[in-house]
Amino acid sequence: MLGVLTNTKMSIGACSLIAFLVRLLLIFYGEIQDRLMVVKYTDIDYHVFTDAARFVMQGQSPYQRATYRYTPILAFMLTPNIWLSPLFGKLLFCVFDIVAGLLIYDIIQIQSYSVSTATKGALVWLFNPLTAAVSSRGNAESIMAVLVLLVLRCLLKRQTKLCALFLAVAVHFKIYPFTYCLPIYFCVKLPEKRLILRKLRTKRNNIQEKFLDLFCPTKERIELVAVFIVSFAALTAVMYQMYGDDFLSEAYFYHVTRRDVRHNFSPLFYMLYLTSEWPSSFLLGLLVFVPQVILLVAFSLIYYRDITFCCFAHTLIFVTFNKVCTSQYFLWYLTLLPVILPATIMSIKEGLGLITAWFLAQALWLLPAYYLEFEGIDTFLFIWLAGLVFFITNVYILVRLILTRETFKEGKCLKAC
Repeated sequence: MLGVLTNTKMSIGACSLIAFLVRLLLIFYGEIQDRLMVVKYTDIDYHVFTDAARFVMQGQSPYQRATYRYTPILAFMLTPNIWLSPLFGKLLFCVFDIVAGLLIYDIIQIQSYSVSTATKGALVWLFNPLTAAVSSRGNAESIMAVLVLLVLRCLLKRQTKLCALFLAVAVHFKIYPFTYCLPIYFCVKLPEKRLILRKLRTKRNNIQEKFLDLFCPTKERIELVAVFIVSFAALTAVMYQMYGDDFLSEAYFYHVTRRDVRHNFSPLFYMLYLTSEWPSSFLLGLLVFVPQVILLVAFSLIYYRDITFCCFAHTLIFVTFNKVCTSQYFLWYLTLLPVILPATIMSIKEGLGLITAWFLAQALWLLPAYYLEFEGIDTFLFIWLAGLVFFITNVYILVRLILTRETFKEGKCLKAC
């Protein structure tokens, strides 16, 4: 389908309309499957969202619905599920999905690529079966995709305050975009006056100069930090005023202390499972964040000038090295994949090979996970080994993307911040 759309040179608007119609068909197909088949099409989380929205409509807390661990804003957004149609949320998520495709198109163009390249990048998202299925099944990840892409778009267009505002909202919805704060701070340009003065100085204090450039609190950087803190604090204060400790516990703290020993691709799950009864298990759960932090800081220092790739790498590292890694998390870095593809030189053969390896590694994990979950067979060791394979696969893909990115940079300068 992508080849047909590209060859006919359809406008991005027409492609977006077709993509939306495809999602509408999936929604209606899902209604049929839900009624006729034992395996349901609708995501279980969609029922959680709807129940939480019902509590909100009744003037109660959305956290009265067990397993609702999201911002109350999402429950408010889905109240039309109760008084209008139970399909409203799915339609809303599909709209966000299409908006994400349009933002990808815009971001690629902002980075000085052609309309044709931008269209191809958008099509990678708009006609991706995974993204279409996720939104039409009632998963809210398309909202996060839009928020993250808005952060990058505003940053690339030098709209610092808007960038900080969208970043605060994104972190309010999900914690992981907080990892973008450091490279975004570095990416905000220094005043021209300081850049001129630096060029006039000798190279004896080169390291010191670079350190000062990275952390120098310029006006734009102060605005960035201030708007982010004020916006995030305001959202948190309002929600806390409405729902108290339940909000903090379910929307924030749960995701930091979460332990998932079944639906979890992370190879760390087995260690955390075996040590769950240890007195120091909580401390151990915090220590596993150390490799993440080290890598995130290192990538921030090295790749902040190539901010789109830096954010993609941050997300992939956060998901891959996290103590909890579910299939829902994969969409977090897939959102940014179309944005970095134009600057990645890789043969079609290698690209298909990496995609195949990624899916096969998931299948290898899903097989023993099925026997554990549905057959009650002890396959923990096999799941751990499969988790290691998936971990290695993701790391290898990141390494290949880094190398192809470096190759590209040697031949053509990327748009630096």
